[in-house]
Amino acid sequence: MRATTIHAPFDMRVEDVPDPVVQEPTDVVVRVLRACICGSDLWAYRGESARQPGQRIGHEFLGIVEAAGSDVTGFTAGDLVVAPFVWSDGTCDYCAEGLQTSCPSGGFWGSVGSDGGQGEAVRVPFADGTLVKLPADAASDDHLLTALLALSDVLGTGHHAALGAGVRKGSTVAVVGDGAVGLCGVLAAKRLGAERIIALGRHTVRTDIARLFGATDVVAERGEAAEAAVRELTGGQGAHAVIEAVGTEQSMRTAVAIARDGGSIGYVGVPHGSGTGLDLSVMFDRNIALRGGVAPVRAYIPELLPDVLDGTIDPSPVFDLTVGLDGVPGGYKAMDERTALKVLVTP
Repeated sequence: MRATTIHAPFDMRVEDVPDPVVQEPTDVVVRVLRACICGSDLWAYRGESARQPGQRIGHEFLGIVEAAGSDVTGFTAGDLVVAPFVWSDGTCDYCAEGLQTSCPSGGFWGSVGSDGGQGEAVRVPFADGTLVKLPADAASDDHLLTALLALSDVLGTGHHAALGAGVRKGSTVAVVGDGAVGLCGVLAAKRLGAERIIALGRHTVRTDIARLFGATDVVAERGEAAEAAVRELTGGQGAHAVIEAVGTEQSMRTAVAIARDGGSIGYVGVPHGSGTGLDLSVMFDRNIALRGGVAPVRAYIPELLPDVLDGTIDPSPVFDLTVGLDGVPGGYKAMDERTALKVLVTP
């Protein structure tokens, strides 16, 4: 089959690789119908996170089961399924607690020795604990398939941030970051009943999506100017809940500064940079809570899936460029240059 591999910074290739096969009785092989490029993939693309030459890449995909191991009970050939961005066994204490990202038997797609989602097919370990079945008729609905793909990462990650931030009915929420995760954080906050949602972002195309998703206000400034703008919008108090979806020192400083005393920050931006942006004395004095981390999206898919199926929420606008498999290297370039928000891949 053909799959995307990374060889060096800015060196993405689509190459012939061995076809995946069932290796363990708990495996299935999934033929990929939809995949995408994540903002976190760009750290590898830019050389800011290490990869071995020829390593696979991509962690968001859905598709059709082609083969299933003898111990798989929940899936058969022909099933349409979505995969969260990590696999998990579904039986350990962490999985039982809804923290599949800490499963000792789990792992990330595209890690050394595993298939990546940006290819024609994927071997899925622990299929029963990992995959979620989708309605078969969704396979013929292009728009719905694209919306369902967001369940593999960005929609669940935005939801995780909203939960970490303590978004509740009637609350005021501020969202730091106008990438796909931040926008899905807006969507999640709206779904959870936030009354006011302030989106921080400078790119009109993205903030237009934020408004579509439920943002009531947009702040285009950065740094201290952004902090002042949010304070002005909130009568000097700040937001009850802040979603941090960037991961830099500056973005975390902004999140702390715009949080209301007694408020909470839900952080899901993959950390990168030299510092955390956190001053514990400030957080202590102002009673600011911090909760977040890597999102256990497998725990959230069953809750979010019905709302995507019936159109209550539609995350598909975050995908603003579609490429075939051969176009994946160009898709990385477009996202790196910020001419695309999130690239949809149709193998």
